[in-house]
Amino acid sequence: MKYINAAEILPERLLKELQTYIDGEVVYIPKSSMKKEWGAASGSRTFYQERNREIQKLYREGSSIDMLMKRYGLAYSTIKKIIYG
Repeated sequence: MKYINAAEILPERLLKELQTYIDGEVVYIPKSSMKKEWGAASGSRTFYQERNREIQKLYREGSSIDMLMKRYGLAYSTIKKIIYG
């Protein structure tokens, strides 16, 4: 991360306003671009949402937690979180 002196790039009026809040301190200003949510770019998020909906549907239709554990290779506690979450 590159350090930039605010006095060199900000209008004087804005600089004075900032100084009323943070005089002489270092401030990080995040990028304005929106960061994508986890799994949005790779498709993982969609994959797990669809899988979880399928697990919930199968459970409602009578599948046992043990059967779902074997079918999806997930722990008992994970299946419970998906079903009741």
